[in-house]
Amino acid sequence: MRFLGIGDYNDLGAMYHGLARRGHEVRVHVANPTYRDVYGGMLDFTDDWQAELGWLREAGEDGIALFESATQGVTQDALRREGFQVIGGSAFGDRLEADRAFGQQVLQGFGLRLAATHGFTAYAPALDFLRRKGGRYVLKFNGADNPRTRNYIGELDDASDMLALLATYAAHPGTREQPDFVLMEFVQGVEAGVGGYFNGREFLSTACLDFEHKRFFTGELGELTGEMGTIVSYRGSEKLFAASLAKMAPLLREGGYCGYINLNMIVNEEGLWPLEFTSRFGYPGFAICEALHEEGWEHIFQRMLRQDGLQIATRPGYAAGVVLTVPPFPYSHGYAELSKGAPLSFRPGMTAEDHAALYYAEVERRGEHLVTSGNTGYVGVATGTGATVAAARDAAYALARQVVLPNLRYRGDIGDRVERSDLRRLADWGWL
Repeated sequence: MRFLGIGDYNDLGAMYHGLARRGHEVRVHVANPTYRDVYGGMLDFTDDWQAELGWLREAGEDGIALFESATQGVTQDALRREGFQVIGGSAFGDRLEADRAFGQQVLQGFGLRLAATHGFTAYAPALDFLRRKGGRYVLKFNGADNPRTRNYIGELDDASDMLALLATYAAHPGTREQPDFVLMEFVQGVEAGVGGYFNGREFLSTACLDFEHKRFFTGELGELTGEMGTIVSYRGSEKLFAASLAKMAPLLREGGYCGYINLNMIVNEEGLWPLEFTSRFGYPGFAICEALHEEGWEHIFQRMLRQDGLQIATRPGYAAGVVLTVPPFPYSHGYAELSKGAPLSFRPGMTAEDHAALYYAEVERRGEHLVTSGNTGYVGVATGTGATVAAARDAAYALARQVVLPNLRYRGDIGDRVERSDLRRLADWGWL
């Protein structure tokens, strides 16, 4: 088969590499020049992905374009109209992720509970709002490519911490365009996500349940990085899926969506409080899901595009993923001086199975060695599987400890909260 990967940062590098190792032809376009060394020496690249469309069309049903981001949905829709097979999302999916208010309106139409959300395109009205209302809010900037580190979860009931932050943003706007953000009422509960593969007409039968750990440091301290580790299972999501993401099928069908989509939410005694969509593959979520797959991505994608089956062969139990980073992650300033080009080594006893469970992100091959590349120090994710969260977590950390790299960092508590309380609380409330 032939695969054409299209993205800004080579986020699906591990997926492409796996496809290539299994004998498929893979060409990758990386738009951002600071990431064009990611998977260097390990993949074939193209500077002009549109020039490869003839090569892709020659493969017929065995040619697939993979889009990584939720910013090129219009292009994906156009390619589908021209007869190309595309996995990724759609223009409708882009809007679900990038325009948080729109995503909330869609969910409200299905009768789901919504945390009060207020949109702003200037800081002054937001400051006035907080001075009048007070309370705890979550600051989230619109736009699929907005840095997660600028988001903030308010902690003080009088909103004084959020007021101080927004005042700082207003005083130091930098070079950013006009702000576009929401203040969402804080809701207490278990944060969980439900994801599924939509084939353009309906969801494949197996949805996944995930628990992300977004803070940089152990103990939920530090920046909101997007994801420092996750617990995933393809079992137990049925009730949550039916009550939330499954309701999106008619709109996704109408919007021409074909790919993976995830809905993050807060669950508590009152029910489900949906927060946001991820209208694309999650990173490193796709790799952690793959750890539970009994078949390669190529087979899943063929089934989706041909719409000739709804089953995915997955293993029971759980997968854990631990994100491995080096300084200055989650930022890029100073990366070239601090960590870029550092060599990866491994402790004695690494097996072929261990190497297969390690999914790289910002690395390249130089001669006989893998070295860090890219722009932020996101090295990859160590995965582990097991019948319980504890078993999966222990396997992932055992693998992480096998990696030797100067100044390697990772959280030490991935899965602890899930095992200790999250699963029990979801079961008590009738969702598991």
